[in-house]
Amino acid sequence: MAFLFFLTIKMYFSTLTYNKLTMEWYIKVLKQYADFNGRARRKEFWMFVLINTIISIVIMAVDGFLGLNIGMLPYGYLYMIYSLAILLPNLAVSVRRMHDIGKSGWFLLIAFIPLIGAIWLIVLSCKEGDQETNEYGPDPKNPIDEINEIGTVQ
Repeated sequence: MAFLFFLTIKMYFSTLTYNKLTMEWYIKVLKQYADFNGRARRKEFWMFVLINTIISIVIMAVDGFLGLNIGMLPYGYLYMIYSLAILLPNLAVSVRRMHDIGKSGWFLLIAFIPLIGAIWLIVLSCKEGDQETNEYGPDPKNPIDEINEIGTVQ
């Protein structure tokens, strides 16, 4: 079973063309460990989610191989340590993602509404961010938009 899992992971990564920018998005979020200010574009958010999911699956598999599972749970101590370490960056990038679409970070609490809340949060996370500067900062896709602000009154 484990062999098939690692074979699947290897085949998945071998079919992808290597793009060093993929991991850079994950590292960017980690560098902004507890930065709840500003905006995060869709690519930054979803690349973080993708890489975080892959790392979590690998850590869960390592927990299983080493016999570190907690009771009947599918994860163990390594996964719990990783989850706690990544909790703040995950929350911070989610708040910045909400800022990108013009919503407050408190809007993440909508996820506590059963079923509908999680679906709506995914929809919001997929929505394109505001094209112009909003109350949370400039558009992260267009960091040099001062040419558009020439002649405007602040």
